[in-house]
This record gives sequence, C-alpha cells and structure tokens, in this order.
Amino acid sequence: MIFNPVILSVSTMIILSLLKLNVILAILVAALVAGITSGIGVSETMKTLIVGMGGNSETALSYILLGTLAVAINSTGVATLLSKKISKVVSGKKWILALIISTIACLSQNLIPVHIAFIPILIPPLLKLMDELKMDRRAMACSLTFGLKMPYIVLPVGFGLIFHGILRDQIVSNGLNIELNQVWKATWILGLAMVVGLLTAVFISYGKPRNYKNLTVAGVQEEAPKKMELKHWYTLLSAVIAFGIQLYTGSLPLGAIAAIGFMLITKVIKWNDIDGLINGGIGIMGLIAFTMLVAAGYGSVIRNTGAIAPLVQSVVGVVGGSKLMGSFVMLLVGLFVTMGIGTSFGTVPILAAIYVPLCIELGVSPLGTIVLIACAGALGDAGSPASDSTLGPTAGLNADGQHNHIRDTCIPTFLHYSIPLLIAGVIGGVLF
Repeated sequence: MIFNPVILSVSTMIILSLLKLNVILAILVAALVAGITSGIGVSETMKTLIVGMGGNSETALSYILLGTLAVAINSTGVATLLSKKISKVVSGKKWILALIISTIACLSQNLIPVHIAFIPILIPPLLKLMDELKMDRRAMACSLTFGLKMPYIVLPVGFGLIFHGILRDQIVSNGLNIELNQVWKATWILGLAMVVGLLTAVFISYGKPRNYKNLTVAGVQEEAPKKMELKHWYTLLSAVIAFGIQLYTGSLPLGAIAAIGFMLITKVIKWNDIDGLINGGIGIMGLIAFTMLVAAGYGSVIRNTGAIAPLVQSVVGVVGGSKLMGSFVMLLVGLFVTMGIGTSFGTVPILAAIYVPLCIELGVSPLGTIVLIACAGALGDAGSPASDSTLGPTAGLNADGQHNHIRDTCIPTFLHYSIPLLIAGVIGGVLF
C-alpha cells in the first residue's frame, strides 16, 4: 500500500507544499510521480494532465470573472460600506466577526448556493477591519472553510442535497438499500466534529492577536461612502443579477458577465476601465483559477493510473475482520484519494464501489456505512492544496499578499477539520 502510485504522488505533493514550493509546481511534480510509478510514462502523463485540465475550465473562467466583478463592486465603495456596517455589529470582538463570516459561508452552500462567489467580493474589504482587530487570518480561513464544507456534509439542501443524493445513489447501486433521509441522520456526527474544530480554531489556536502590515488592497476603497448613492443600489442589484442568473441557468460565468454588463449599462463602471478591472480580477483570482485547472489535470492523472482500485482493495487484506481497524484504514485511504482528486463529490463514486461490500462484510450498519463513505469523501477537501475549500479562502485573505496558502490556510484547516472528521468517522463507523 505504501508504494501505491496514489500514496507516493499525494505524499510528494504534501511534502513539496510544506517545503514552500509553489503549489502549481508541487501538483505538476506529483502528477509526474503518479505517472512514472504507475508505468504510464512522462509523455502520456503530461498529455493526460493537459487534457484533464478542461475538467475545471468553467470553474477557472468563473474565478476570473468573479474576480473582475469583485473589483468592479469594490471600486464603487459599497463593499467598504458593508464592511463598516459589519464592524459596528462586531463591536471589537474578533470571534463575532469569525462566526458572522462562517454563517455567511454556510448560507452560500444552501440558502443561496453560490459557493465561493461571495469571497472575493466580501473578504478583501474586511481585511482592514481584521487588521484593526489584530485578528489572525488563520482563524478566518478556518471560518470560511467550515462554511464551505459543513453544510453540504450535514444539510440536505442546496449543494448538500446534491452530495446526499450522490451518496444515496452510489451506496444503493453497490448493494445496500438506504433512504435519502438517512444520510443526515448519520452525517450529523461529522458536522459536530467540524463545529468543535471551528470553535477550537477561533477561540484557542488562533485567538491571540496577530499583527499585519497596513497595506492597500487593490480595487478596495479605503474610505467608506457617507451614504448609499444610486450607483451603490445599482451595484447591489448587479450582485443579485449575478446570483439570480447563476441559479436559473446553472452557469456562474454567465451570471458574472450579466452583472458586469448591467454595471456598464448603468454607468456604474466606465467602458475605458474594463481593462483595469479584468487585470485586477486576474490579480485576485488568476493564480487560484490556474491552480484549479492544473488540479483537474492532476485528478485525471490519478484516475488514469489505475491505482485507486488496488489501493482501496488492499484495505481488505490489512483490516482482517476488525470493524475498528477497517473504519480507520478506509478513512485514511479516502483522505489520500480525495486530496489527490480534489473533490469530495467526485470521490464518493470511486470509494463506494469497494467500501460498501467491505462494510457489509465487516458488519458495519447502514448508518455507519454512510458515515464512513461521506467522511472518506470529505476528508481531503479540507487541507488539500488543490481544493476550492482552501483556494477560495486564500483568494480573499491574500488580497494584500499577507496570507500564505499552505501555512495559513491548508495546514490550519487540515488540523482543525480533517483530524476531527477522521476521529468522528471512526466513531460513527463503529458505534452507529
């Protein structure tokens, strides 16, 4: 199992990232390790990676357009005005700000399912407030990742309904009959583990003051407008248009384009400023967008190695008949697979094919099986350098260049979410 190409590749990516190599280069090297150790070869590996990059093309385009929209909205001062309103609610307490942002992030998954679209719009104008509060941005990264993950794991609404549907369908298709409403009855323990992780991060791990330099954030007005003007109402309406069209058509890029077009028609932004806005959008979200492209290619290489099925099947030989050992090893393997593929939604079908028969053989209950597969699929999403649950928070918090993706987002979210999820998954798999 140790010399499995997936294990070797993901381990390489993690080690290189910890050694502060650029995340894109770390992913590229990890892809080559996977290809070479699995016998695909260097040339075929690169071809697979390049072709596979198209899997996240819409996501990458969305990020660039969202960055452009964020710069356009922030240039009007409306986001700074909103930041001022939030600062009054916070009343100098960092933990209130952290919980407000985690709540907004939760709503972005369920009530208004826009995922990370709000981050480049809302977070950069709040950086000045965070600095005034001497807030450790690692706490905010944990707050954002909590809101991006917990709701879809636990709540059968919005993205959560999609995730629960995938779980139910894959478990049923592999020989175990369950109902959709059983999923949340099992995954609540995973949500509880994430709540513990969030509170630990905000109040204990990163509760101490941390100083940052007072730097200008590109596209964000330093001074908030004294009152709402017509352009600000148009700006808010443009955001509603973006979200509305995305919900109606399912296309986030189309929503962003429509919002930018509306801001041009209403003269909130000027025609001659478009180049500057796009450059600003690329500056905020460009690295994240390209990282997502490379991550999709890397996931394609991992799948084409043919090493995932042997890795999962090797669990059978390791665990024997122990439900406890079986639960732990299954989750450990799920952690590596998800960190390689970068999406819990795409990992569930791969894991369920082997895990369901194994759970039946070990005598794991239906609820325990749900917990194990849901947890195995979600484990690597927090802490993975290539996951949008970590890339999204970094995009907002690093708007002034003072937030490191690996040290300030990936490591904190891994410690506070992946480890508690692993523990809760084992408990659920054994006791449910």
